Amino acid sequence: METYLVHPDKIQEKALKAFLDALEVPYEIRKDNALPAHVISGIKKGQEDIKKGKSFSLAEFKEKISII
Repeated sequence: METYLVHPDKIQEKALKAFLDALEVPYEIRKDNALPAHVISGIKKGQEDIKKGKSFSLAEFKEKISII
C-alpha cells in the first residue's frame, strides 16, 4: 500500500474527497500543522541570533554573494 500526501485547496479538497469516495479508496484527513522538532529548534536559534545582532539584510546578502 502506498501513502500519498496532498495539500489541496478547498475546491480541490471537495473534488478529491468525491473522487476517493467514488472509487471506495479509504482515506484519512489529518489537520496536524505541527512542525518537526528540528525545524522548531532551528527557528528558535535563528530568533536568538537576530536578538544578538547576528543577522544582515537581504541587500547585504546580495552584495556578499555577488563577490563570489
